[in-house]
Amino acid sequence: MSSSTHPKRGHRHNGTNNIHVAAAAAAAANELSPWASLHRDLVELIGWRVLADDLLDYVRFRAVCKNWRSKTMCPRGRSITDPRFHPRRWMMLPEGHNLHPGHGKLRGYIRFFNLSTGTIVRVRLPLFKNHCILDSVDGILVLQRDHDTAIRLLHPFTSDIAEFPALETLLEHVDPEVHKSWKLPSLREVQCTSISVNSGGMITVMMLLSGMLTAVFANSDDQLWRVSPEGLVCNGYMTLPFRGKIYKMDRTVTGGVHILQIDPPQPREKNPDSSSSQPTETLVATFPSSPSLWFSLVECNSEVLLLAMNHPGQPRSVYRLTDLMMKRVVPFTSIGNNALFMGDRTLCVSAKAFPGIVGDTFVFEHETCLAQYDFSRGTVSPASDVAFHRGHIARPVTIFYHIYTCCFPKLWNKGLIMHPELFEGETSSTWRVKRKWREGVSDLDTFAIFGG
Repeated sequence: MSSSTHPKRGHRHNGTNNIHVAAAAAAAANELSPWASLHRDLVELIGWRVLADDLLDYVRFRAVCKNWRSKTMCPRGRSITDPRFHPRRWMMLPEGHNLHPGHGKLRGYIRFFNLSTGTIVRVRLPLFKNHCILDSVDGILVLQRDHDTAIRLLHPFTSDIAEFPALETLLEHVDPEVHKSWKLPSLREVQCTSISVNSGGMITVMMLLSGMLTAVFANSDDQLWRVSPEGLVCNGYMTLPFRGKIYKMDRTVTGGVHILQIDPPQPREKNPDSSSSQPTETLVATFPSSPSLWFSLVECNSEVLLLAMNHPGQPRSVYRLTDLMMKRVVPFTSIGNNALFMGDRTLCVSAKAFPGIVGDTFVFEHETCLAQYDFSRGTVSPASDVAFHRGHIARPVTIFYHIYTCCFPKLWNKGLIMHPELFEGETSSTWRVKRKWREGVSDLDTFAIFGG
């Protein structure tokens, strides 16, 4: 029997032909599809609208066909210099079990999750063998390179990197009261970071550091960090980065609260040889509060909210900063299907995306448990039935506690999971690896609240 008539060989040959025919038909259909032949302007418009919701949706949109890909802008290479490509609602997922980024068991992978959709993705980022995370702003990771303390911005989904000066260039400006052995570690305690990009693609980073009395800043082409004027006093209490600016709060002599806006320095584009200007501080709103109230700032639905609390973490009312700027001290009655997780920092999470999370609530630490305050009803109830024992949380850990850990930078970047008994000091938050280069990283012992 010849090879052409052998049933098995003939079947294989026909199958191969069928694959080629199907592929050719699909390619022809793709070329004739009205969707593939949409006008460039229309494809760009749809792409930008998709990007406004989520960066990964935009990536999937570009992957539909080669025509859509060619007619839309590629994020790679510009994902840091173009704020439209910042993964704003994405947060690194704390793994627990001491599995910090760069741990050998993770094999170079890190997981991220979306606060609005609950989507989890796994990304290979092998550079964490010699880098550690200091902060995250708009989804961009702020890293320190171990051997020279250089600061680098990393886009986790495109691997784009922006280079900034070493922290060591700030040593001469550290608060004189800080002990010599703790000067460099105190610079690694990043309390707040903002990232701004001007029309020419120049990136400016402002940071509030534990060892500094004022804000520090640098542009992407600088060789050293600069210090803001002495009159611009900053601290780690009640600060929030928002759209390239930093918002902070100060008590007034009458017990009220001033909300101030710190704008980034503006590079002097007309004279490239000159240094940038200085950050500026502006009073934008005043809240006529009682000295007994505590406060927190949070970004929710692209707005800055002011949370007024009877005690740290126990909400009372919520105000929009835009209302306060127009001198309207009017609380609003609902935060919709969102839940606010309150810790050293406050996160806004969509309750629709995560099981077990209730909308229109505040989640906070109450004695030895997590509680949730129902905003519409004004009631407090347990937020979780997970048991604790001698400073350890019962396994398995739900996404509820992973999210809560993200509110505590001192644990979030170290592979630890936060729960109420850790407030009693049962677990250390210091680095267990490469202490020479990482000691002090986000070892914050203060809460992101402002009290009397």
